[in-house]
Parts: sequence; structure tokens; C-alpha cells
Amino acid sequence: MIQLTDLTKSFGDRVLLDRVTWQIGDGDRVGLCGPNGAGKTTLLRMLANREEPDSGTIATPANLTIGYLPQDGLTHAGRTVFEEASSAFQPLLDIKQEMHDIEHRLSDPSVPESEHETMLARYSDLQDRFRLSDGYSMDLRIATVLRGLGFDQRVVHRPADTFSGGWQMRIALAKLLLGRPNLLLLDEPTNHLDLDARNWLEGYLASYPYAVILVSHDRYFLDAVVTRITDLNLRKLTDYVGNYSRYIEQRDAMLARLRQAKRDQDEEVARIKAFVDRFRYQATKAAQVQSRIKLLEKVVPIEVPPERKRIHFTFPACVKSGRTVLDLSHVQKAYGDLVVFRDLRLHIERGDRIALVGPNGAGKSTLMRMLSGEEAPDSGTRTVGHQVVMEYFAQDEAARLAPTLTVYETLAAGSPTNMVPAIRNILGGFLFSGDDVYKKAGVLSGGERTRLAVARMLLRPSNTLLLDEPTNHLDLDSKDVLLEALEDYGGTLIIVSHDRYFVERLATKIIEIGHGEGSVYPGTYAEFLWHKEHPETPPQAPSSPRARRQTPKHARSKPASTAPVPGVVREDRKRDEAERRKKQRAGDALRKRIAELEVRISEREAEVRALESTMSAPGFYDEPTAAQAAVGRHKALMWEVGDLIAQWEALQEHSADS
Repeated sequence: MIQLTDLTKSFGDRVLLDRVTWQIGDGDRVGLCGPNGAGKTTLLRMLANREEPDSGTIATPANLTIGYLPQDGLTHAGRTVFEEASSAFQPLLDIKQEMHDIEHRLSDPSVPESEHETMLARYSDLQDRFRLSDGYSMDLRIATVLRGLGFDQRVVHRPADTFSGGWQMRIALAKLLLGRPNLLLLDEPTNHLDLDARNWLEGYLASYPYAVILVSHDRYFLDAVVTRITDLNLRKLTDYVGNYSRYIEQRDAMLARLRQAKRDQDEEVARIKAFVDRFRYQATKAAQVQSRIKLLEKVVPIEVPPERKRIHFTFPACVKSGRTVLDLSHVQKAYGDLVVFRDLRLHIERGDRIALVGPNGAGKSTLMRMLSGEEAPDSGTRTVGHQVVMEYFAQDEAARLAPTLTVYETLAAGSPTNMVPAIRNILGGFLFSGDDVYKKAGVLSGGERTRLAVARMLLRPSNTLLLDEPTNHLDLDSKDVLLEALEDYGGTLIIVSHDRYFVERLATKIIEIGHGEGSVYPGTYAEFLWHKEHPETPPQAPSSPRARRQTPKHARSKPASTAPVPGVVREDRKRDEAERRKKQRAGDALRKRIAELEVRISEREAEVRALESTMSAPGFYDEPTAAQAAVGRHKALMWEVGDLIAQWEALQEHSADS
């Protein structure tokens, strides 16, 4: 479909792409990955004909249609949401309008009958084209896409300019999907979508019949949609077949080989240089020295991507809270005629790890503000438990940073003294290095301010964290730093996130917000979805196989705590959950033992092969004492291998039975 040949692009002295050759086939679903600033957005803009390459060519078929969704900056005005979405079918709308015009003319008595035959022939031709292009299902297709992206029937006829920036991007995405271009270019399409809309978009793109190239920091979305990952790094494009998880495995293996090759090359170059330096002035070695100098000139240095520093973060110490952390009783909240909560009752206990889910506008952020105390309910009570030390990360947390403080000063202010030595490591984990730490917060980009706000939150002592969209604008590596820190967090965690991978890894209880109330679902997000798909099944039903996952470290010792609200976990559910976890731990221990036995068997068999090679060498028995020791060792190893294999077979049989 598209062929890139010797493509080069740079900004000043910074080269983003250097003589790149790449191609996209019809039906490819490609995830474009790479570090921040590598040039992913620039590449999409060149494919969309929004920017020109410095050199090289982009060959495309003559009839290729391209749809491009930028990260932001799109606005719509002058029409309703439905009319904007309908504009994707402009040729069909033109046919429909011409058909209506002909109908009016045919019913007009002033039009001579002699023209009727011509008009009827034209009408028949238009009707056939309209039918063959599925024009009669056009309204249904529009309604389906708009509903999937979160626009319900009540708002689709509102003027488009009354919607915020995030909803403007949804309108643009709807138009692109309805237009069905041959090449769909999506730059962070999930940034403004809630979980329901993301799940719908996953299914839509997975069955999209044409080529898709997308940039996303949502690894679950990439896993569900793409069949190929293209890594943009060191000014080159490298393809990896498979989804994002498979790409991580292949990339890490490739980087390990590349780093080893770099070490070998450096050692060889150092050895040659040492020879040249040693014999440079000896006439008898002149020819050899010159030969090695020429060899050095031909060496092409292997370039290795900088290794991302992995940090292990430990939260600052904080007092332990009481068993009850927060309690909302008979809470009501409204904004004018819009009732957000009618009679909300919510009980949160120490150690709960809760994800709030629901469509945009359902009241998730409102609930987070009421839980944090930043906003009071109209009626009802909010009770904070004993020794609760709360840290609240708001959606606009990045805007709350003091613009006059430097990056380093922002983290140092309010951090415990014992955490000051960790500031540099934390900043490095969130992509602030070198002189970046001396930049003023006021000059940082939106993404940089978000990363700084997250880093600041991690350094403050707390036993209760309320996080409202903490992953917005974070790249995948920064998300990993935050995720690993939160997995080890020993306190109470309440999060709002549209990143399903993030929610799935952290949450052990889901609260669905909507229709003025909050419904509690014990278990993971996958289990929540299963319960939604099987509403007739009571909460204690066993989860489907696809819903199983490893429980976060800190939560393995106890089941999710109960709450006196509808949907509370019953005692039999708790016993089932405890039994399931017990079996899981036993299974993990069994698999670990089997793996250890396999390693030991492999090591002993390698030693046996080495001894047999020695024993078969000529002259082995010339030294009887050494030969006898080797034969004895071989016999002992054979007995040990047999015993290990017997243990392995017994464990495998036990594993199959369980």
C-alpha cells in the first residue's frame, strides 16, 4: 500500500529519521512505539501529507484515502454532533439530496411531462448507487459509532461547539471511523476515552478491514488491536511481528544481543589500539601496525539505545490508619438540575484497592473530590477514619505546580528529609535528567508537568492515596515506574483511570458510578466485566478463566474487605476467594519446584555429557586414579539424574491432577 524509501527528516541538527525504508500493507494494524521525542508524531504527519520529508520518497496508490487523528487541536462548530458525524458520508448525502430534489420536481405540476422520463432514469441510477453504498443503513451506522464512543441519544443533536476538547476529539474520531479510509492514522486515540469507549474501539479496530497505524501509551489497547509493532529508535524503524507484549520480549532479547555485540566490538577495538600504541614506533612491526590502523578506520561503531534506568521506589514511612478509612452516608450531590448522586453510601476500609469506573460525566471526579474533602456534599455525611493521612492527585494536579520552582525544588518541597537522597532517582525514572532538573515548572510541557506532579505525589508520606487519572500524558516507561510503586504500596488506594492495564494490575474491588449511585463489585476489572455480561449470575459465582490474574503483592494475604452497601461480598464468597488464593499459592509453589528441578536436571545432564566427552578421549585411562574418580563421579551423577527425573515426573502428575 505505502512504501517509504530512503526517508530522512530532521529539525535543525536533530535527525529523527535517517534514510529509512519501510512499507505498510493493506490490512496491517501497526503500533508505532518509541521513546518520547523519537519522531512518532512527525512520521504520522508525513504519512498524512501534513509534513514533507527532507529527502526520500513516500509512494502511495493513486486511489488511497488517508484519515489522520492528531493528539489534539481539533474543534467543530456550526453543526450538531450527528450532522458532523454524517459529513463522513458527504457523497451519499449529496446523492440523497439530489434524489429529494428529483422527487420535488416530479411532484411539481409546472415541470413538463416530457422531462419526467429523463428524471426517472436519473432517479433510478441514483437510487441504485445509494443502495449499493449502503446508504439506507447510513443513520444506523452513525448512531452505532457515536454510541460506542460515548454519545447517547440525548446529546447527539446538541451543537458540536458546546462540547469540551476531549469530546471534540471523539467527534473527529467518529468521522474518521465512519469514513473508513484505506489508511487510518491515530495519534493517541485513547487519550480522551473512558474504559467503555476504549473497549468498544478495541473491537472496532480489531475488525477494521484496512490498514491502521496508531501511537498509544495504553499497552492493553495495543495488545488487543495491533498485529505488528514498529519501533522508532536511533533514527531507524524496526518491525516486530505480534502485539505489544510479544514486542517487549523480542526487543529485550534483541537489545541484549546488541549490547553484547557492542561489548565485543569495544574489546576488539581496545585490543587493536593497544597493539598499535605498543608497536607504533618499531620498524619491524610497521606493516602490521598500518594494517591494524586501516582495520580500525573500517570499523562501524555499533550504536546501542541508552538503557532506561529502572528504579525501585519505596514509599516514605507513614503511620497506619484505623480499619475504617472513609465513610460516606446518604450523600447527595447536584449541579443545578444535574443530579450526580442521590443517596450514595460508601464504606472504605484499610487496604482496599478500589477502581472507580463509569462513563465520562457519571461523577467519578466529583466522588474523588468529596472523598478527599475538596468538595462538600449537598447533604449526607463524610467521616474520615483514625490516623488517615491522605494524598489526593487531581486531574488538574499538573496545573497546581508552583511555576517559579525548579523541577528539583518542586520535589524537595514537602518531602521528608530521609527521602531527599531519592529525588534524583525518582526524577530519572520520570525522564528528568541532567540540566532538566533546573528548569522552572512554568516552562514545562503538559506531559512534563504531569510526570513531575506524579513524582511529587510519590515522595509524600501517606496511608491513603486518591488518584484521579494519574496516567494521563505518561509514556509507557513512566507508567511502569508508577505502577510498580503502587503495587508495593501498603496503604489504601482509590483510583480513577482509563488505562485498563493499570486498573487490571491494581484494583481488587470495582465501584461502578452511574445513575446517581455507586455499585460495588468485589474482584478485578476482568471479573467486573464478566459479572456485567452475566447479570443473572450472583456475585459469588466463580470467575471465568479470562478473568483470572495474579493478585497484587500486598493483597495476597487477605481477601478484599467488605462494605455495608449493595453488592457486598457474602461470607461464602470470602471463603471461595480464600480457597482460590490458597490453591493459587499452592500451584505457584508447585510450578516453581518443577522449574527448579528442570534447571537441576539440565545442569547435571550437562555435567554428565562433559564427563563422557572426557572419558572418551584417547589416553583417559593412562592415569588410573584420575580415571577412577571421573568414573565414580559419572556413576553418582547418573543416579542423581534418575532421582531428579523421578521427582519431576511425580510433580508433573500431581500438577495434572490438580
